Amino acid sequence: MSAPTTPSSRPTVTEREARQVAEAARDQDWRKPSFAKELFLGRLRLDLVHPHPLPDGEAVRRGEKFLAELRAFCETRIDGAVIERDARIPDEVIAGLKELGAFGMKIDTKYGGLGLTQVYYNKALALVGTANAAVGALLSAHQSIGVPQPLKQFGTEEQKAKFLPRCARTDISAFLLTEPDVGSDPARLATTAVPEGDEYVLDGVKLWTTNGVVADLLVVMARVPKSEGHRGGITAFVVETASEGVTVEHRNAFMGLRGLENGVTRFHRVRVPAANRIGPEGAGLKIALTTLNTGRLSLPAMCVGAGKWCLKIAREWSGAREQWGKPVALHEAVGAKISFIAATTFALEAVVDLSSQMADENRNDIRIEAALAKLYGSEMACLVADELVQIRGGRGFETAASLAARGERAVPAEQMLRDLRINRIFEGSTEIMHLLIAREAVDAHLSVAGDLIDPDKSLSDKARAGARAGAFYAGWLPKLMTGPGQLPTSYSDFKHEVDLSGHLRYVERTARKLARSTFYAMSRWQGRMETKQGFLGRIVDIGAELFAMSAACVRAELLRSRDDHGREAYQLADVFCRQARIRVEELFGRLWTNTDDLDRTVVKGVLSGTYAWLEHGVVDPSGDGPWIADATPGVSTKPNVHRPIR
Repeated sequence: MSAPTTPSSRPTVTEREARQVAEAARDQDWRKPSFAKELFLGRLRLDLVHPHPLPDGEAVRRGEKFLAELRAFCETRIDGAVIERDARIPDEVIAGLKELGAFGMKIDTKYGGLGLTQVYYNKALALVGTANAAVGALLSAHQSIGVPQPLKQFGTEEQKAKFLPRCARTDISAFLLTEPDVGSDPARLATTAVPEGDEYVLDGVKLWTTNGVVADLLVVMARVPKSEGHRGGITAFVVETASEGVTVEHRNAFMGLRGLENGVTRFHRVRVPAANRIGPEGAGLKIALTTLNTGRLSLPAMCVGAGKWCLKIAREWSGAREQWGKPVALHEAVGAKISFIAATTFALEAVVDLSSQMADENRNDIRIEAALAKLYGSEMACLVADELVQIRGGRGFETAASLAARGERAVPAEQMLRDLRINRIFEGSTEIMHLLIAREAVDAHLSVAGDLIDPDKSLSDKARAGARAGAFYAGWLPKLMTGPGQLPTSYSDFKHEVDLSGHLRYVERTARKLARSTFYAMSRWQGRMETKQGFLGRIVDIGAELFAMSAACVRAELLRSRDDHGREAYQLADVFCRQARIRVEELFGRLWTNTDDLDRTVVKGVLSGTYAWLEHGVVDPSGDGPWIADATPGVSTKPNVHRPIR
């Protein structure tokens, strides 16, 4: 038998090896249609999203009943100011949420959960997140990426029966992937799980373990060494936090989400039954990525709630505050910000509701839609909150506690901005989301022509790839020249008192232009395409805007058909699409006119110290210590700050 890797050995991987690990983890098949994938290929498949899919009556009844109960709880039991002041969610609040069933929203009723749809789960998170964002994060991390979701998709029936009832009512779960020296590059994962009989022995350190400080159950990603009888690879396990050798060494503190129970967890020779392994060895990253396909929707859902709250405060404040003889809302400079908040909030809700309903129906592959929702929601919500702070002026920068102390309404605008900022990093930073979405968006190209730019492929492989590519592009490229977006009568069912048909024609034309731009870039850069992160980011951002425009139009038509504020919805969709079109045109301009090459030159100079003289004249208030904490496996030397809540 080959000797297993020692727990202290950290994998050394090249950039190419890291990419291969990530590629092996992604779902490489497209068994169902994808609206967003088609959009990136230059095809507006409106039939995949219109008419807007709807939940069934029973799902609505159960969902609305729970939302009413949750609203009452938020209004009477959650004091966001106390959580912000004490940097902790009171135990009685968590106990009350357990009693309400909020920890089992997505868990099937046969395991003691509420069995809500993705649509109503997201509505619940949007609601509770406005009461306090840390409470929303607690519930989301528990269900979206913690034990319930991966077990729902990959667990055995025995695992579901054992763990899901606990997660539905009594136990809190967390997801542990990140390490002090491992972020979005899981190929370097150092935590190990060494097989010993019917158990695995875990050793390692995990960082930023949301819910980890209070969790009872953990989903842990660890590397199983390859040995006789063990294929090895990154593997997922359910771990009891009370197990011997598990130590929560630190509770982290952040600029926002002050009530977040996020920490550092050390594993020292922790024995985990093989029965607690989720899926086969080596499937951990695939499980994590698949879990996130729908799990990512919880984050933009809370961004929708934030947008709704920002709109409410902007409306009330700017109508009451007068400057130069009229409410500030009627001054164009402020009014433009309010219009942006209203239109963007409408579009964010359209994106999240559409993606969530598609997830519930399970007819479409929504991996790109969910990723776009996360990317777009996190970026736009930060802009919305920033505009609210600007509208509020000095009061926007002042804390709610200070406002209350001097007799004014305690509006936590600055807290909202701080709380939202992490969303551009959580569950895949904006930069990583750009690359992830770009990879999926060009999958059709790589599947037919990838061997042409792969240096490891033989000449015969390249020849076969050339034949495949020739056949594919001969049929695909001509279709990018003309389409319904050039016909004035197209999408006429979106033409009413306010005309949205022109926006959909724009989406169709622009999708074809986007696909042509992507093809040209691949032809120009070939194997170097993956290094053009600035270009890829702009391609993805254009796709995100087009997806949001489509969702906004489809939602407006749904509301019109139901006589549910349809006229107003059309107005908001129209304004949003006009604003989005301006952003799209700017992004297209920056595809080919930018400073990407110059930026790379400057970066090299910064790293080499060429511009160190520019740093003179300041003092650095940073403390001493290493940039990255030591994460060598071993016995913990710190007190265990784990705080189970019962």
